[in-house]
Amino acid sequence: MKFVTTAAALLAVLGGAEALAINPQEPFNLVDIDRESKLFSKASKYFNEPLESLTDETKKLWSDFVFQSDAFKGLRMTGGKAKVNKQEFDFHVKDQKMPNYGLRIKDPSELGLDTVKQYSGYLDIHDEDKHFFFWAFESRNDPKNDPVILWMNGGPGCSSSMGLFFELGPSSINKDLKPVYNAYAWNNNATVIFLDQPANTGYSYTSKPVSTTTAGGKDVYAFLELFFKQFPQYAKLDFHIAAESYGGHFAPVYASEILSHPERSFNLTSVLIGNGLTDTLVQYEYFQPMACGEGDEPSVVDPQQCQIMDATKPSCLSLIKQCYETESVWSCFPATVYCNEVQMGPYQRAGYNIYDVRLKCDGSSLCYENIEYIDMYLNKPEVIEAVGAEVSKHESCDTGIYANFLFSGDWMKPYYKKVIDVLEKGVPVLVYAGDKDFICNWLGNQAWTDRLQWSGSKGFAKAPIRKWEVDGEHAGNVKNYDKFTFLRIFGAGHMVPYDKPENSLDMVNRWINGDYKL
Repeated sequence: MKFVTTAAALLAVLGGAEALAINPQEPFNLVDIDRESKLFSKASKYFNEPLESLTDETKKLWSDFVFQSDAFKGLRMTGGKAKVNKQEFDFHVKDQKMPNYGLRIKDPSELGLDTVKQYSGYLDIHDEDKHFFFWAFESRNDPKNDPVILWMNGGPGCSSSMGLFFELGPSSINKDLKPVYNAYAWNNNATVIFLDQPANTGYSYTSKPVSTTTAGGKDVYAFLELFFKQFPQYAKLDFHIAAESYGGHFAPVYASEILSHPERSFNLTSVLIGNGLTDTLVQYEYFQPMACGEGDEPSVVDPQQCQIMDATKPSCLSLIKQCYETESVWSCFPATVYCNEVQMGPYQRAGYNIYDVRLKCDGSSLCYENIEYIDMYLNKPEVIEAVGAEVSKHESCDTGIYANFLFSGDWMKPYYKKVIDVLEKGVPVLVYAGDKDFICNWLGNQAWTDRLQWSGSKGFAKAPIRKWEVDGEHAGNVKNYDKFTFLRIFGAGHMVPYDKPENSLDMVNRWINGDYKL
């Protein structure tokens, strides 16, 4: 996941912002706009939000805070990502039921990441000029019978190549840019699909990027329908969606979209959310406790900053509550800017890795040097050719997509409601959290699962917290009722499969085999 915590950092992102679903070409420039009415008019056009939905309370907030912030100055839009490489593919898949969609597939096994069958390529949405890159690896065990997992990273705008090469894929990449076999890959007992979404993430590209999680769900459903049409041998197997970080938005929304299609050709069996951002109104209560020594780790923020985080928390939560009530950019964008500054800023300024409270940030990409090796590997000409990539450059996280979602207000919207939808339709949900993560910490994830109002909430509230054991050792704590499970994993940061690969594999194998109590 990629978070902006300070106004200055946010401003650095803005120059690469992708176009929202509107047309003004010039950037904001506060020097040129001398009247408040013009500011609101221009903001309305930029954010595609009618002025009629602006309340007096939010109008004052924008006048007193947003218009004065560095996050708003210099705001501008640029275009999308274009195709630059012409590639040849082994298969071209179409369906008369979805004439606007196509699937192109290659065999990239020459790269030597695994000995199993694998497929890479693009889902094309022709009239929207969207092209989604995927990379799939068959199960090492029994691909005819083992389940299928769709994996997505967060960001928003971070490539699932991070999951593939840094966490749970068949190989990692070393400093010599060579594959290193992963004995604890999730495709040990499942076929795993890694998808770069939304479009413009990783090798994916479009001239018309989306800016909301909901819009992305329709695209992912179309991809899955075509994938299972081309590979009918997988269509009747159990199918699971797994996502991390901002994937706490993606996974429940995409699962809900899939369940809205009774005609679907595949079986959605469960949803897994790893260190996710799902219920922000609850989770933003727990940045201060996690940073200040209440998450079973010592405080990493000085007492004065802890007091500031605590004092600003009520204002932050009030803004998120307004966003929940209106789901309007007029409420949701200020909540994102303000809350990320006051609740995350002090931690990051202390120099710590936002994904692991035990570590200082090493100054490299996302505070992990190994992630930089992934980009270097995926930008090698022979790799681009082998997988069929059609873009000029691979980036682990795209700042334009990130900005799009930020400006649309998507960050703070109440997508936790889709978890309720999924549970009420009988689909099991696992929320797991490495307990050394700061950014989507276990305290917040435990709290929102405890407070979730669904038909089984009373049973979940009474359920005991049990020891979760791996090979006879106490590896975490688990709470389950019916088909809803929360798992705290000891000793892992934000990327659980990276820090605890053996325990991560044990978790996913148990879950996909129907052990929802773990």
